[in-house]
Amino acid sequence: MINTFSTESNLSGLDRNKFQKNIAGKETDLFILKNKRGMEVAVTNYGCAILSIMVPDKDGKYANVVLGHDSIDNVINSPEPFLSTTIGRYGNRIANGKFQLHEKEYNLTVNNGPNSLHGGPTGFHRRIWDANQISQDTVEFTYLSVDGEEGFPGNLNVSMTYRLDEDSNALTIEYHATTDKPTIVNLTNHAFFNLSGITNPTPTINNHVVTINADYYTPIDEVCIPTGEILSVENTPMDFRTPHTVGRRIEEYHLQLINGHGYDHCYVLNKTEVGELALAAICTDPTSKRSMEVYTTEAGVQLYTGNWLNGFAGAHGATFPARSAICFEAQCFPDTPNKPHFPTATLLPEDEYQQITIYNFTVQE
Repeated sequence: MINTFSTESNLSGLDRNKFQKNIAGKETDLFILKNKRGMEVAVTNYGCAILSIMVPDKDGKYANVVLGHDSIDNVINSPEPFLSTTIGRYGNRIANGKFQLHEKEYNLTVNNGPNSLHGGPTGFHRRIWDANQISQDTVEFTYLSVDGEEGFPGNLNVSMTYRLDEDSNALTIEYHATTDKPTIVNLTNHAFFNLSGITNPTPTINNHVVTINADYYTPIDEVCIPTGEILSVENTPMDFRTPHTVGRRIEEYHLQLINGHGYDHCYVLNKTEVGELALAAICTDPTSKRSMEVYTTEAGVQLYTGNWLNGFAGAHGATFPARSAICFEAQCFPDTPNKPHFPTATLLPEDEYQQITIYNFTVQE
């Protein structure tokens, strides 16, 4: 692990000493990324968790706009284990923890009702990644997920880079992965955003205005597994093609909102070609005027409105009640291995998994 850049006097007030720990022979640490515009991002190599994203509001006041913790022990013991972490080997749900690949059935650890969720209980969010802070604005994480880990086949070599742009307040996350046998891969970051800034209590995101570049979505059943349909958002509360506040329709009596306890759905992004880096979503807080644009090469983005947050404590005494965060998880569609008509999540030894997702923060005029 290489961490030679100062973490002192960071905007988020995090103490590096509280993030340094030896766990089973591997060291955890705190990494601070900065750009010349003043943006700052704090991360740790435990689950590659994003601890803070410091960006200004309309008055130039900086605040942390992502839910996180202020010590490694709190990250490890978080009531929300996926809080702002990297997710893998397969983000989202796989029905009954089972899938077939090349006529062989694989059984995964079940950790969400009858399903496997986010790679299982000891998925990538629970792993200590090797880290190399390349520059003040860039850190690279690497991890070898061994054959059979959480039931997934193949040794998967993963590299992931967090990078701040010098000319804009953009956080780019770039993923690469290779395997030595056929496997499935669906990586994402599960950042929990609140553009108002975290506090005690952190306000709901009901007033956040959202636009999603998607004409279709994948409806879910009562255990949040896609039905296999790809339905139009038109004339439903799932429609964010034009700007709407999250709270405007979230309590409507609609089967999908009932099944998801709010929004917890994958949107089929409008793309002109596979792998195109394109705008997926825009989210704005009308009070602070902070705005975030999400760009991704992925086919889908999971909209999740923090429906299961329960008020637990985070960094510096902030608390996180229900719906105090919104997530835009760029990814393949859920349960893709069991839905042959969905775009494939299979990775073969001769291929390379690649993904770019960008969160660009601005101030709305």
